[in-house]
Amino acid sequence: MNARGVGVCIVGSNGAVATTVMAGVELMKKGLSPRLGMVSESLQELLQLAPLEEIQFGGWDLRADNAYEAARSHRVLPPHLLEEVKEELSAIRPWPTVASSDFLHEMPGKHLLRAGSFREELALLAEQVRAFQRARGLERMVIVNLGSTERFCELADVHRTVDAFEAGLDASDARISPAMKFLHLACRSGIPHCNFTPSRSNVPALTTLAQQRGVPIAGEDGKTGQTMIKTALAPAFLVRQLEVEGWFSTNILGNNDGKVLNDPASNKTKVLSKKSVLEDILGYRVSDHQVHIHYYPPRGDAKEAWDNIDLIGFLGERMQLKLNFLCKDSILAAPLVVDLVRLIDRAHRHGDRGIQRQLSVFFKSPYHSEGERPEHDLFKQNELLMSWARAVAAAQVPRQKIA
Repeated sequence: MNARGVGVCIVGSNGAVATTVMAGVELMKKGLSPRLGMVSESLQELLQLAPLEEIQFGGWDLRADNAYEAARSHRVLPPHLLEEVKEELSAIRPWPTVASSDFLHEMPGKHLLRAGSFREELALLAEQVRAFQRARGLERMVIVNLGSTERFCELADVHRTVDAFEAGLDASDARISPAMKFLHLACRSGIPHCNFTPSRSNVPALTTLAQQRGVPIAGEDGKTGQTMIKTALAPAFLVRQLEVEGWFSTNILGNNDGKVLNDPASNKTKVLSKKSVLEDILGYRVSDHQVHIHYYPPRGDAKEAWDNIDLIGFLGERMQLKLNFLCKDSILAAPLVVDLVRLIDRAHRHGDRGIQRQLSVFFKSPYHSEGERPEHDLFKQNELLMSWARAVAAAQVPRQKIA
């Protein structure tokens, strides 16, 4: 059998975002939903991206339910749409995963690998990926982290160099998080990796390893709603020389992500990611920039984001802008995940390695090297992506005409 298609291995495959991605792709394959909201769809012909019809899903989760059962529990998509892809989703059962109570206070299940060490865990994870690829006859693979937000992690010596990190794995060093294990797995397996979560994975050791192994990597923390709007408005204020005196942002959400973020240590990881964008764009310190996230179970996946912006304009006159964004978190996130899968797969085929800065437009805290200033301006990020796309398109071999 000739290998064909792209296998997507998802960390947190039973989560709301993951099951929305799977259901959405399967619905679009059947022509039952419009192909909207995806940058990659507009670039498919230019870049010869993997067609949606060639994407297949697997992955890991702490819960053993199949993807259909998980999708129903999240209540993102209406039941009548899920019924249309019940067969496809029911066939996707998660593999046992790795987790740590040191990094995740609220663990929603116990579907865990039985292993005595970090090295044994990684060997089992690698075999799960190989078995999936063999069983489906897949040509290429991508790993995407859609797991719950881990607690904030300080950079330590074990994260600094490849040798130190490998020694840490040998010693099952508790400072190596599950998110880092999955990035290491991708690097050693030669598989592109996207971290859509705020969980810290881009440590110097793994950035170096990705470069050495020829693996493209991208992250962290998908830029879906409130922060996307923030990185679009801030450049406009800068262009018009309106001074931002204060920016108050708050969110309420009731899905599992909200529950996990109820833990102050996980909340810190998320808030730091959301706060990092504003001053980098404006070039000055905003005197009062607040970001708050609140768990409110009645909302489920339908979160609400409020922003109050205090501005100073001509003659020192003050003004305010108020925004209220109501949206389903997973509906915003899912198309970005599809984009990332297709684009990082194309980057790998193009021979790109290490940090993929052209994918910064999809993230709140784009991967960058130590000492480097990441780009946060949405429009400049988009130009990075388009410039890369034009370069890749110019370099690719023209398709042969069919006689």
